[in-house]
Amino acid sequence: MKKFLTTFLALGVCLTPLTAMLIAQPTWGQTQNLRSQEAQRLLEQGIKLSQQQEHQQAIQILEQALTIARQLKDQKIEATALLGLGFNYDRLGEKQKALDFYNQALPLIRAVGDRTGEARTLNNIGLVYSDLGEKQKALDFYNQALPLRRAVGDRTGEAGTLNNIGAVYDDLGEKQKALEFYNQALPLIRAVGDRTGEARTLNNIGAVYDALGEKQKALKFYNQALPLIRAVGDRAGEATILNNIGAVYDALGEKQKALEFYKQALPLWSAVGDRAGVATTLNNIGAVYDALGEKQKALDFYNQALPLIRAVGDRTGEARTLNNIGKVYDALGEKQKALDFLNQALPLWRAVGDHAGEAVTLGNIGVFFQSTNQPTQAITNLEQSLKISLEMRRGLQRENRQKFLQENDVYATALVDVLINQKKYAQAFEWVNLFTTADLADYTRLINAKVANPEAQQSLDDWSKKNQQLEALRQQLQSDRSESLPQQIRQLEAQVYSEAENISRRFPEVAELFETTPADIKSITSSIPAGTVVVQPVLLTNVKDMPDNIAFFIFTKGELSVIKKSIDPTEFNILITQYLTEVQDDSDSSYVETGGKLYDILIRPIEGKIKALSPKELSIIATGQLRSLPFETLYDSKTKQFLIQKYPVNYLTRISNNSLKSPGVQNAVPRKPQAVLVFGNPVPRDPQNLPGAEVEVKNIKEILPDSEAYIGSDATLEKFRSQALRFSFLHLATHGCFQTEDCKKVNLKNNTLLFADKPLDIANAALLGLQGIQLITLSACQTAVDPNLNGAGITGVAYIFERAGAKAVMASLWAVDDEATQELMVYFYQNLKQGMSKGEALQQAKLKLIADHRHPFYWSPFVLIGDAR
Repeated sequence: MKKFLTTFLALGVCLTPLTAMLIAQPTWGQTQNLRSQEAQRLLEQGIKLSQQQEHQQAIQILEQALTIARQLKDQKIEATALLGLGFNYDRLGEKQKALDFYNQALPLIRAVGDRTGEARTLNNIGLVYSDLGEKQKALDFYNQALPLRRAVGDRTGEAGTLNNIGAVYDDLGEKQKALEFYNQALPLIRAVGDRTGEARTLNNIGAVYDALGEKQKALKFYNQALPLIRAVGDRAGEATILNNIGAVYDALGEKQKALEFYKQALPLWSAVGDRAGVATTLNNIGAVYDALGEKQKALDFYNQALPLIRAVGDRTGEARTLNNIGKVYDALGEKQKALDFLNQALPLWRAVGDHAGEAVTLGNIGVFFQSTNQPTQAITNLEQSLKISLEMRRGLQRENRQKFLQENDVYATALVDVLINQKKYAQAFEWVNLFTTADLADYTRLINAKVANPEAQQSLDDWSKKNQQLEALRQQLQSDRSESLPQQIRQLEAQVYSEAENISRRFPEVAELFETTPADIKSITSSIPAGTVVVQPVLLTNVKDMPDNIAFFIFTKGELSVIKKSIDPTEFNILITQYLTEVQDDSDSSYVETGGKLYDILIRPIEGKIKALSPKELSIIATGQLRSLPFETLYDSKTKQFLIQKYPVNYLTRISNNSLKSPGVQNAVPRKPQAVLVFGNPVPRDPQNLPGAEVEVKNIKEILPDSEAYIGSDATLEKFRSQALRFSFLHLATHGCFQTEDCKKVNLKNNTLLFADKPLDIANAALLGLQGIQLITLSACQTAVDPNLNGAGITGVAYIFERAGAKAVMASLWAVDDEATQELMVYFYQNLKQGMSKGEALQQAKLKLIADHRHPFYWSPFVLIGDAR
């Protein structure tokens, strides 16, 4: 969505009207006055040319004014000329030159005490830094400008700077902060009657809500902005807002409404002579017809857009349009034409440094080769595409992530499918495992998880700032057509990628956050314990011209096999949704039938292989929508057994060299092996009261007398920090909130665990000294996780604790029954006391509840994630 920024051309120096010149020979003083008048006349002319967007001519005139001002030692005129030059170079995309002139003007303006001019100059310097992607520097200058605006009572300027600060936070992905500043600007703009500024600010607020996915709110603000921008006759602004409204309807699937608004924007762009705007809107209309299946119409609009885009020198837009045309020809079955257009797009993406576009086009070429049975070329192009994607996703802001991953999931699916078809099973799984890990690394970054090593943390923080700057620059490729931007992006990319490699080498504990190359399968599977079978089901669906399948990667120590079966993705999605509803409702008995159907899809194709391996433990790596599925509940209608009745079932976040290391010597600190550090019901008041948790704590203490238990006001985070080092098992019977929003029902911030003194932000888990912990149990009715949590679910939470040093986490997939939890935990700890492994102890505890004919609602939500030994 396009947003508006505020640049100030009014330069803050009064220009004296020109007076008639005398014919008589002037005196020295008169000469000075005439020269001053000439400088002022040139300034007026330069400003007028600037306003008319005749930037090159304006620069020539302002340079003449500058020369005279310096000869006269007139600081006011000199400062004004410098500001004008900075403004025009900025408009021409020569940002460093603009900065140079603004920085020359600033001390002169300060010297003459012009605080209004100083504020304007600081604001404009901030804008240049923002355009250069140096957002923090931009904020520094805006924050210097803001108090000056307020001090001189310049409410229009104050509103403009607030708007610009909002735009920086918007670019940095801090959407709530952006809204805060836009909302501060809005009443000021209204108070001074600036309807243009009001319309633009309303548009900017709409764009934030748009990016946050709150499309109806976005529409509300765009629709407020539209009549205002029309009233002031700003046709370019009107076209922008109409285009933004069209894009919202497009995203909502209301394609006809989208077309209606795009088609209103089109003549306005033409009327103001904005060929780039015309081209963008033609491209958008083409995309709508493409989505509606009207491929020929789509082609017509793309072909209208292409020469306009070329005429204005928009190479990014040209590449995008060529890519779109290629996709249409592919859909029409004209494969060679499709490839021709994709191959035209590729060097353009590379020339402008747009890696996202390059990755998409490489992916499309890869899919083309796959569909035309050219596997070698398919693999080459798909792997290139995915390597770029993995580099890029490290810096993605939350609001950009979903669309990016949806686009790239197609290419990952296509690559895995073609590798399996070529019987390159190890190579296929290396990519599967890499993307599984990347999902978890994304989650870690999105909640800003810390690491224990302060030096590593500082390196990560420094790298993140540069990566944020790089992402901001990449976003500008949509609108900035200057030659310098791609070069700037490439230079910064080289630094960011080089630093990522350096950090990975120096600090192995954070290397997974930077992995973009698949790890060797022999190396990572050597860590699988003897007697354990690992299964990862992978959906290979929704790729054009590719049959829908599910692939099962089956591992034992040092051995990999793959089984692939066809699947109906629509039916499968319905079954998953239906089943998750049924197992969470203890009055619904239809889970047996639905669970049987899912067993036939997810277990039946591989049960012969599993049975032949006689596993002591069945470990599932679940990704995507499968992360919320309790596999142990799947029901074999032939043997009348749940999967848990056949094998102990646990879950792994992924396979890595670190995730399943042999227990060995875990930590120099001696830990009590048959004891648990237990915390329960830290805030015994509504809405956070958990009376059942106190009973649970006392039960554990009775089973394992060496345990230490803390309830109520004693259950503090401070005590947990000091005592955790002494125990191998930690049990937290307290509320947890693991979702994108706060848990208002229990008054808990997102991604936190409740303690009596203050909550634990799980991003700080690595600072707790958890190295060598055998198990962390998160046991409470609000530990349930939003299944859409950044695509990671409860697995993401487990991954955070795993990276912090814990061997395994036990937590619930949904809100749990208090009494059933107490029973399950009693049986679990009794089994541990008897010497069972964690996996077997949990299996036997669940079998006890199954023997009592309990619905899966009561026994299935608690899952063991990590090492089951």
